[in-house]
This record gives sequence, C-alpha cells and structure tokens, in this order.
Amino acid sequence: MAVAGSGHEQWSSRFGFLMATVGFAVGLGNIWRFPYVAGENGGAAFVLVYLACAFGIGVPIVMAELMIGRSGRMSPPESMRRLALAAKRSPAWRWVGGMGLLAAFTIVIVYAVIVGWVLWYLYKAVTTGFVGVDAQVANSNFTEILQDPLGMMAWTLLGLSFTGYIIYAGVQGGIEKAVKIMMPTLFGLLVLLAVYNVFAGGMREALVWLFTPDFSKLTPQVLLAAIGQAFFSIGVAMGGMMTFGAYLPKHVSIPRSVLMIVIADTLVAILAGLVIFPAVFANGLDPAAGPGLIFQTLPVAFAQMPGGYLFGVLFFLLISVAGITSMVGLVESITAWMEDYRGYDRHKSALLVVVVIAAISSISVLSYNVLSDFTIYGRDLNGVLDYFSNQILLPLGGLMIALFVGWFLSREMLTEELGFRSQRMFALWHFLLRYLVPPAVLIIFVRGIAW
Repeated sequence: MAVAGSGHEQWSSRFGFLMATVGFAVGLGNIWRFPYVAGENGGAAFVLVYLACAFGIGVPIVMAELMIGRSGRMSPPESMRRLALAAKRSPAWRWVGGMGLLAAFTIVIVYAVIVGWVLWYLYKAVTTGFVGVDAQVANSNFTEILQDPLGMMAWTLLGLSFTGYIIYAGVQGGIEKAVKIMMPTLFGLLVLLAVYNVFAGGMREALVWLFTPDFSKLTPQVLLAAIGQAFFSIGVAMGGMMTFGAYLPKHVSIPRSVLMIVIADTLVAILAGLVIFPAVFANGLDPAAGPGLIFQTLPVAFAQMPGGYLFGVLFFLLISVAGITSMVGLVESITAWMEDYRGYDRHKSALLVVVVIAAISSISVLSYNVLSDFTIYGRDLNGVLDYFSNQILLPLGGLMIALFVGWFLSREMLTEELGFRSQRMFALWHFLLRYLVPPAVLIIFVRGIAW
C-alpha cells in the first residue's frame, strides 16, 4: 500500500522517467570501464556473466528502490521511514535512505571535478582539435590541469552550474525537459561515432576485444568483477533511484521500466566500446589505459585519425552529457531531502545544495595539487572519499535495501505497488531479492574492505 502523498512533482511521461533514470545510471564509468573490463576478462564470456548479474542482482534491487520511492513519495530517508511505519517496523530504517544521500553527496564531490575535466577537454577539442598531440603532449596537458587548482575549480563550477540550473527548474520543467533532449542526443552520438569507426578502421579489433568469448578467463575473480560491475554501473543505493521513483505515477509499471533501464544501461556500455576501442586499436594505443584512457590516450588518437577533429568534439560532447545527467540524479536526491527535511522550496534547496557541493569540491580539487601529499592510511583525500562511498556506503546500503524489502515488507504491500502481471515473475523477483542479492552484495562489501 502506498503511504500518504507529498507535494513533489511527478513525471509527466514514462519516457521522461526512463530517460532520467537511464541518464543517472549511465555515467563516465560506463563509457570507459565496462568495455575495458569486458575485454580484459573474456570478452563475450564476461558480457554474458555480466548480463546474468545485472538481471539477477541489479534488476531486483533497482525495483526495490523505485518501489520504496513511489510508495513513500518523499526523499529517500523519509520514504524509508514512512514505508517502515506502514509495515509496523522501526522508523530507524530511515537511516538506510540517509546512507544513500551521504553516498550521493560523497560521490558528487569527486565526480563534479572529473566532469569539469571533461568540459575542459570538450573546450580543447573545439578550439584546437588536439592538433599535434602525441603521448608526451597528452600527458603534459593532463598534468597541467591537475596543477591548476583555480582553472580546475572554474570548470567544476561550470558543470555544477549546468546541473544546478536543470534541478532549479523542477522535475518536469528542468530534469524531464533536459533529459528528453540530452539522452536521445547521447544515444545518437554513440551510434554516429560507432558507424564512423566502421569506415575509420579498428572496428574488427574492437569486435574481437569485446565479443570473442574466452571462457578460460572466467575465474572466481572475473565473476566478482562482473558482480561489482553490475552493482555499481546501475546506480544502486545512491538515492537517485528512490528519488526518481518518488515522482513516478502509479500507472507506470516498475518491473517493465527497470528491465528497460538495465538494457539501455548495458547497450550504452557496449556501444561505448565500439566508439572508443576502434580508435585505440587503429592508432596502436593501449586499450588497458584505465582511467587515463579518456584524458591521456584518446586525444592522441584524435590527433592522428582522419576526421579526428569532429570525432573528438562529438566524443567529449557525448561524455559531457553522460557526466551531467549522472550528476543531476545525485544532486536531485539531496535537493529533495532539503525540501522535505528543512521545508525549503525547490529554488532555495537547489541553490544551497549546489553551493555546498561546490565549496567542498574545492577540497577534491586541492587534493590533486596543493594537498597531494596529505594522505590517510595511504590514500589521498579523493581516495578516501572513493573508498568510503564505493566500498562501504553503497554495498551496505544495497544490502540493507534488499533485506528491508525482501524480509520486512509484506507480500501484499509489494504486489500492490509493483503490479507484476504474473505471480511466477513476482516469486522469482522476491526469491532473488531475498536469497541472491544479499550474499552477492555482502561479497562486494567484504571484497572491498579486504582489498
């Protein structure tokens, strides 16, 4: 049963909701990490394992998050509290929602700086086209960014300004309107750049890298990598899914929507591989460059490949869109909480949240230069924030959400809100949420803190 409503807006269309949630799930990590991890861990064999994990772990828990949000109709902590009280459980469950907000806040502090880098590279792509860039120049350019705290902060503020403007305008007038333009643009750019690579060269090697199955590589470590990729890539336990679920009309099917979200998220990751790796292979570059792939390796490819100017501009436009739409989901969840907890209107909440994030992001900026020698247990400040959010808050939050929905809410509450057409499908979802998701997420948590 849905609990009492709130004054929050709702999505005007299912399409707008899907674009917002897919935009939140698709981030910079999807663009470079999934194709790289897939290629290193068995290609198509890894992709098959990942899909099994995405549908066996990701789908059940995202359904649970959207269900909590739509039932509570408030920010994550308040939705958790309301649903717990409706189920005659302790209101202390609200702290699980609070963990999601803390994770979102911690992540966006670091993420905003990286989006700033992307915007700077988009500017460079437009103004110089990376003419004459070789490996040494590319490394020098990246070092130049890291050693310029004022410049880095300016680009970080630009990314946060775009994000804040979208959220300031509201759910329908801001977020929904923006994602209806930005996400089709993202998909269109992915397809356009992938088609371009068919003629520019390197596509065959990229297809082999991604889709040649090598089942000999499917070790327990690869299985763990697939579980982790499925969990982190969909945006679980970051508050965004619960918040977007709070704006979801009752007539929209959560199960069908989640299937589309996960399929779209995976499709973007695979298409990204067909955009990035043909350029890498065609120019004899290192496909295992990791996080440096976008900022230090690809500019070299753009400088060498035919049509590299246009490709580079479109590529950095693509990842700028992915970065901004992900930040919208992170910042919106905190903004919604400010509206509920403090009673501020949307405009005041959005402004306050963005200003606070911008101020604290300066610490992330300084940790790359002025504070680079300051470490805590061998990690710099960004490393500490990353460890705290990704290795502690997200797995614990995901585990608690699965336990809360799977074990503490009645079947009647769940069936009414989720509206499965088939009892067998409901039974499968409930079984996965109870018996597969908790141990899988617990493994992610233990592995994260142990390593």
